[in-house]
Amino acid sequence: MAITSYPFDAQAVTETQFSQMFREFQESGVVASFGGAGFTVTANTGMALNVSSGLAFLRGFMVQSTATEVVTIPAAGTSVRVDRVVLRLDPSLNSIVLAVKQGTAGSTTPPALTQTDTAIYELPLAQVTVNASVTSITSADIARTRPFVGTRIQVWNTLTRPASARMGQIGYNADTSAFEFWNDTAWTPLISNVSWSTLTGKPTTFAPSAHTHLWADITDRPSSLPPSAHTHDWTQVTGKPTSYVPSAHGHAWTELTGVPSTFAPSSHTHAWSSITSKPSTFTPASHTHSSYLESGDTISWANGTKRVHNDSVSGSGTYYAVWVQGDGTFARNTSSRRFKQNIRDIDIDPEAVLALRPRVYDRRPKEEGSDDYLRDEFGLIAEEVAETLPEIVTYDDEGRIDALRYDLLGVALLSVVQDQADRIERLEDKLRELSR
Repeated sequence: MAITSYPFDAQAVTETQFSQMFREFQESGVVASFGGAGFTVTANTGMALNVSSGLAFLRGFMVQSTATEVVTIPAAGTSVRVDRVVLRLDPSLNSIVLAVKQGTAGSTTPPALTQTDTAIYELPLAQVTVNASVTSITSADIARTRPFVGTRIQVWNTLTRPASARMGQIGYNADTSAFEFWNDTAWTPLISNVSWSTLTGKPTTFAPSAHTHLWADITDRPSSLPPSAHTHDWTQVTGKPTSYVPSAHGHAWTELTGVPSTFAPSSHTHAWSSITSKPSTFTPASHTHSSYLESGDTISWANGTKRVHNDSVSGSGTYYAVWVQGDGTFARNTSSRRFKQNIRDIDIDPEAVLALRPRVYDRRPKEEGSDDYLRDEFGLIAEEVAETLPEIVTYDDEGRIDALRYDLLGVALLSVVQDQADRIERLEDKLRELSR
């Protein structure tokens, strides 16, 4: 018995040997996910069909089409027939081409495929029903029959099952929506249908689960029931007393007798309207207004966020960061995990942080033409920060860039520190290697 092995250096290897080798790596079919667009056959005009670009394996050989090709179905006869559109491998011509294989007149069975081991091999792309005396092919006349390559567990239709399956080959049948395998005789469902009668070891009785019954369905039910805890309206109670010992209650001041005529005043407050001889105007004390004052003396709060998890700053603790909410109240900034949800990692590009440009600028005056404004402030420009680090940019109610979360800048800088620490560690490793 002769033993042949290949391919090795300086050894002549034939295309037949390569074909035998590659077909073990992958079955014949279109290289795409099941139902993909590769080598799709669609109607053109008249008897012409379009075949889209694609990539396919045929018995270990590969074919690639980079543009839509047109094939023509032979003219219709006086009776129906079914043609095939195929990819045809011909090793003697060193080619794989598109071809139309004409069916038998009067038959709805498509022509048989030629699939030899070393000569002609045909891969089916579509079946085309050519009705009697028609002059054009429609989409309804085309049934796609492309097999697809994939993992060793394949996907197919009933029509495109592997023709030479090996015992135990598993695939998913898209027509039956079930996995099946070849038992060396027939395609068999991977999971057999199970009926109650075929089950073994099943119990003969079952403990009832929680359920309900209609009252009318209950037998031997009592004709009367002792009352359960319930209440009655006062008018429904009989034999009730006519008078009661008074319980804790209150009286109006006018009902009291022997009350003192005067009282030493305790700590209390008065409504402004109840104060007499009050001044009508007040000299304003020294104070300032935020640059957010608008017409009508209302305040448009900076929209870093209008909602924090703890809406107060009460308590005995010390708070290192507070927020101004949309209604003007202060609230403390909370950082504990118990105030947060949907926690996830975020990658901050150190280069984005390093790209920030510190700037010096003057504030715009509150009134046009005024010389009263702040000069030579040091900071960042929000629009420039939005280009590289939008995570710390805030927006106003109209969606315009408004301010920066300077308190989050330190968090972003962690990515720079971590990146530099990683670089230093790698440089130290290289230094140690070079010093050996």
